Amino acid sequence: MDAKLLEILVCPLCKGPLVYKKAALELICKPCRLAYPVKDDIPVMLEEEARKLPADEEV
Repeated sequence: MDAKLLEILVCPLCKGPLVYKKAALELICKPCRLAYPVKDDIPVMLEEEARKLPADEEV
């Protein structure tokens, strides 16, 4: 994942910062508790494609 791209990407819902989880290939929004997938090095920033993080999952 390109570092410059990570600097400018924000959550499409709350406009908050995202954390890249390389092992899971996901961009995590902590306030929204959503994980946006990264497919073929392209972030999929659609709410309907995001995975809701369960309350017991560490973010």
